[in-house]
Amino acid sequence: MRMAPMNSRFLDACRRRPTDVRPVWFMRQAGRYLKQYREIRAKHGILEICKRPDLAAAVTLQPVEILDVDAAIIFADLLLPVEPMGLRLRFVSGEGPVIENPVRTSEDIDTLSISNTDDLGYVGEAIQMVVKALAGKVPVIGFVGAPFTLASYIIEGGPSRTFLKTKQMMYSNETLWRRLMGKLVDVLGPYAILQVAAGARAIQVFDSWVGALGPDDYVRYVAPYSRALIERIRSTGVPVIHFGTGAGGFFRELHAAGGDVLGIDWRVNIDQAWMDISYRSAIQGNLDPAVLFAPLPELKMRTHELLKRTGTRPGHIFNLGHGIFPETPVENVKALVQFVREFRP
Repeated sequence: MRMAPMNSRFLDACRRRPTDVRPVWFMRQAGRYLKQYREIRAKHGILEICKRPDLAAAVTLQPVEILDVDAAIIFADLLLPVEPMGLRLRFVSGEGPVIENPVRTSEDIDTLSISNTDDLGYVGEAIQMVVKALAGKVPVIGFVGAPFTLASYIIEGGPSRTFLKTKQMMYSNETLWRRLMGKLVDVLGPYAILQVAAGARAIQVFDSWVGALGPDDYVRYVAPYSRALIERIRSTGVPVIHFGTGAGGFFRELHAAGGDVLGIDWRVNIDQAWMDISYRSAIQGNLDPAVLFAPLPELKMRTHELLKRTGTRPGHIFNLGHGIFPETPVENVKALVQFVREFRP
């Protein structure tokens, strides 16, 4: 499956090709900081929005129209693939996602299905609607959670601060752990390919909880599965962005696990990180999302300082080091896009 060429500064940067100005998009660019999103969210739950292609498409398009960013990212949730696997997912106000039947035993893993990816076709339908509405203006990014992040959710039963149950399985029953991670790759790979077939021009792999690990554990227990997933996605011909939160202590190992673009959070200096991987991939990031609450002169100064750090080398995609906070002033996000666009090295 090879996509026809598309003119896009975002895609050019993914391939480390020169661009007229620095491409910019944001994680969680569709979210509660936008009044238009809040209006939809007041009437519909998260899962309903995700599963109704018309709503997911509408939410996806909002930041493109309001902010004039260089890419749309499909509105979905990392945990959507767990339902076709046979897990019961719900969202609890003030608590987040809850998996009612977490995976803890060999029998639990035996029951996980890897053959129902077509049940996620509503995500593909939403992507098709967004691609049609954009009419080539900007590309659509699809995404999946990385195997470790999904494993931690389905073992813990939801978010965790300690990841004790996850690490207990890793350390006490490595065979069981590897069976689970292998199954997740077998689900996430086809899910990403489904998104590419629907029109996604890039895929971001989010390893949101990988910062819970140290470098040695990442290399031993996680990297082989991230690598296998990324290789499957790259076989489609689209670029892969590999983003890990809190991975500053092992971003070299994260990079070695694959991807055309290394996404980093704000806890590392972007110029040093890029140099440390010998500029072998593009790089994405990494303004602290909290800087969007600063006065505009401070926001502009910090934005231009970050852009200066990356110099004139092709391959930098401007983004935050994580998602936009719900309380963020939308006017500051608009200003940030303009600060990026006006920058000249």
